[in-house]
Amino acid sequence: MDPLSGVLSLLKPQNTMCGGFDVGGDWSIQFPQHEGIKCYAVVSGRCWLAVDDVPDAVHLNGGDCFLLPLGRPFRLASDLAIPPVDFRSMHKKPMSGTISCWNGGGDVSGVGGYFELAGNHAGILLEMLPPIVHIKNESDKSALRWSMERIMQELREPQPGSILVLQHLAQLLLVQALRAHLAEGLSTEVGWLFALADEQIGPALSAMHGDPAHPWTLQVLAERVGMSRSGFAQRFKETVGASPIDYLTRWRMLLAGDRLANSSDSISIIARSLGYESESAFSTAFKRVMGCSPRQYSRGRNPVSALH
Repeated sequence: MDPLSGVLSLLKPQNTMCGGFDVGGDWSIQFPQHEGIKCYAVVSGRCWLAVDDVPDAVHLNGGDCFLLPLGRPFRLASDLAIPPVDFRSMHKKPMSGTISCWNGGGDVSGVGGYFELAGNHAGILLEMLPPIVHIKNESDKSALRWSMERIMQELREPQPGSILVLQHLAQLLLVQALRAHLAEGLSTEVGWLFALADEQIGPALSAMHGDPAHPWTLQVLAERVGMSRSGFAQRFKETVGASPIDYLTRWRMLLAGDRLANSSDSISIIARSLGYESESAFSTAFKRVMGCSPRQYSRGRNPVSALH
């Protein structure tokens, strides 16, 4: 499994709301603070997006998609000079699978989804993202367009199973937006997410995620991507922010934590499945990374660290 798929599978993003909006005239709507990730796409028309503590507003055009991963309050408006209306006063109980029409509609339409992330490790993704992920390049928008249009069609013409279809389409839109964000090139950033775009470090990450139980060594990983041992170690640390073996250990422990919380597998079985020959070696590594023993973790104690 590739790194992005692996992290998303671990976080289990659940789409708890998927709906559309159709707005007309002059308008300004304030949305409250949220948990998880909000993902929106403007299907037609144009409007402004302003997020709290972000200096510059973003002008959105038809086909643009944006993610809001940090939970900050935000505003959508035809004109930011218009005093906003609180979204909660307009929709006390927003319904998933519906289109909200404001001011008669007709000028700006869009679709959106809200994703809650499972477990205690949401930061491994959210801390990698800026307050606004704005997808505006034409090549990226073309890849997203099918999902946008299909969501809007499903909202306008609901059929049996529409809610489930909408949830899957919204998740597809989320993954496509993250892909597009990676494709923009983020060479100045540090972290596993940005390293995926690196021609040499990306394949090393994919190898570790694809087979976390393999006895990876610095030498083996360097040879796999055609680099010297020292050059690979330095490049990996600069790009990811951790050494290759530290990164691998952290990823193994996150997988172990998920198994401990969501399966009936014994500690010894989990240890062997992740490449540890002894339960004691596994337990030592687990406590160092997660801040508690495997047994304490399985009883519900919160971990103290995450993948960086």
